[in-house]
Amino acid sequence: MSLALLILATLVLAAFAHSHWHARRIAARFPNSGELVDVDGFRMNCVHLRPEGKADLPPVVFIHGAGGNLLDQLHAFLPALDGRAEMLFVDRPGHGYSERGGPANARPDGQAEAVVRLMAKRGISRAIIVGHSFGGAIAASIALHHPERTEGVVLLAPATHPWPGGVDWHITLATMPFVGWLFANTALIPLGLRRIDRVTQSIFWPNPRPKDYIANTAPHLVLRPATFLHNAVDVANLHAYVTRVSPRYAEISAPTVIITGDKDGIVLADIHSRGLATSIKGSELLWVRNLGHKPDYVVTDLVVAAIEKISGKPRDLQEIARQAEARLTNSATMAFAYTPVRPSEPI
Repeated sequence: MSLALLILATLVLAAFAHSHWHARRIAARFPNSGELVDVDGFRMNCVHLRPEGKADLPPVVFIHGAGGNLLDQLHAFLPALDGRAEMLFVDRPGHGYSERGGPANARPDGQAEAVVRLMAKRGISRAIIVGHSFGGAIAASIALHHPERTEGVVLLAPATHPWPGGVDWHITLATMPFVGWLFANTALIPLGLRRIDRVTQSIFWPNPRPKDYIANTAPHLVLRPATFLHNAVDVANLHAYVTRVSPRYAEISAPTVIITGDKDGIVLADIHSRGLATSIKGSELLWVRNLGHKPDYVVTDLVVAAIEKISGKPRDLQEIARQAEARLTNSATMAFAYTPVRPSEPI
């Protein structure tokens, strides 16, 4: 072996060791707070909460988006719904602390099947399914393929339809044979740790990110090599999946509420949310001005009202949406002084 190759191999091994040292530190900083449940061949991680008294709402299942984990939805909704409903917060297959399972779990319909099996294991026969972003494609799949399990659907800034363009550069790189593995196992964590603060702010843009968001929701977990590669495959496969499945959304019969913002720089609301509203008969689209990609945190009251309406409570969602718009428009935090990092190819 030449000296140059020896030096290169040494540098790669050092980067590999450094990366996995960081991955262990991330796992130690954000240990699993959920429960691993066998779902016929692999284990899914979840937090399953039951109210001590009588619930006034049906069970609710929460499905996080790309790059996330169950803590994202848990910290958004637990304060508002604690004691009111049985709640199941899920790490999607290959994310958080869930195992990946078989090749079907590289597509939203496979992950939907896994969530349905987890519901059965936890004794939940029917539920309102709440899906954010990528989780919206999974929630729609549950409603499409398992209407008997679906009390209703709340889709938050969902990614559900084919979009123009592609995906961000790091997704393309990560799905390349060998190169992707090498990137994820050497360079990813150092790069990701430097960007995580700014990127999470950009996901909320133009709304402010909660100060405790990173500490509470552990976005670092997606930087672990295996998790990052699973996430990249999910995102890379999404376009072909929604191209095939979106014409069938008209078959969804469950009560459906779609909540989206006109400032969403991650998912193109005109394509995804309006497309869903057009396809699903009787669905209600709540289009909120000055709202970005995180309605789960920014207009939590509106999401809770949507859950309540699906459960049969009288709620004027359009009026509540108008009140949310007024809050966002009048808020001084709308003058957020930073330049957001937006994806080069929003979906």
